[in-house]
Amino acid sequence: MSDLFHKDMPFDFLDAVFNTITETPQHTYQILTKRDELMVDYFLTRDVPNNVWLGVSVESRKVLSRIDSLRRVNANIRFLSVEPLLENLGHVDFTGIHWVIVGGESGVGARPMKREWALNVQRQCDEQDVAFFFKQWGAWGEDGVKRSKKANGRLLDDREWNAEPLTV
Repeated sequence: MSDLFHKDMPFDFLDAVFNTITETPQHTYQILTKRDELMVDYFLTRDVPNNVWLGVSVESRKVLSRIDSLRRVNANIRFLSVEPLLENLGHVDFTGIHWVIVGGESGVGARPMKREWALNVQRQCDEQDVAFFFKQWGAWGEDGVKRSKKANGRLLDDREWNAEPLTV
């Protein structure tokens, strides 16, 4: 996985990538970035192909502004990757967002995700009619025990959350 909107990625290269995407409408492309301002700059003068789902990473409150940037781009599907969820996000305005994916952190230095944080996002998605997908717990389980992410699974509150955005 890589971020297409890297600061050193020339826009003419991105044009070639998006031309290929446009020429392959039978595929759906999920493009995720942490570089929201570069994404906005790129799409100021270009359309997002219909087969692109455009998303931003939102792991903490300090980057909630990425959601506002995403809303500035006219994409058919806008999504958030709230992974790893590193803290309680508080109230989040999901206006214009179609899908939210939540997950915990993996790897040696993984930090635990609290059940309440994930449920806060899930509840707000439900209230704001946004599809919610719980991907996985990561290295720390719902019970606060560190083990493999596979062993921790993907149940939140004893159920799987597998919603996807409605496509046109």
